[in-house]
Amino acid sequence: MRFVIQRVTEAKVDIDNKTVGSIKKGFLVLIGVSGSDNEETADKMIKKLVGLRIFEDENGKTNLDLSAVNGSLLLISQFTLYADCRHGNRPGFTDAGSPDMANRLYEYIISKCKESVSDVQTGIFGADMQVSLVNDGPFTIILDSNDLIK
Repeated sequence: MRFVIQRVTEAKVDIDNKTVGSIKKGFLVLIGVSGSDNEETADKMIKKLVGLRIFEDENGKTNLDLSAVNGSLLLISQFTLYADCRHGNRPGFTDAGSPDMANRLYEYIISKCKESVSDVQTGIFGADMQVSLVNDGPFTIILDSNDLIK
């Protein structure tokens, strides 16, 4: 599983020129699910995500997590995070989870995040989405479940 986490001052996702999710201060999270991921993987990733201390405290140090700043989440499914560009110029996506499995895990991630974050907004799985954001910093972190301590 891969999360691309961007600290934002605002972000939104539109589908057919209609905003379906919008946040102010918080994280825009692009979520990629591989064929080997499961709920246990998602739980570890969610724990790391909501615990990330990447907001500045009163001394300008990145010491505060999402809850400390009353931040929001905008969660967007993005299978292209598993693009394989090693051969040729057209990416392959065989490492991405099947649509049914990836959607199930995406919905699981949304429901689990709602347990600890008061404002969770989303895109729509499989839709053609336009995502806009103001990256604060810029501050972007890539979390890969293969890199987390087992």
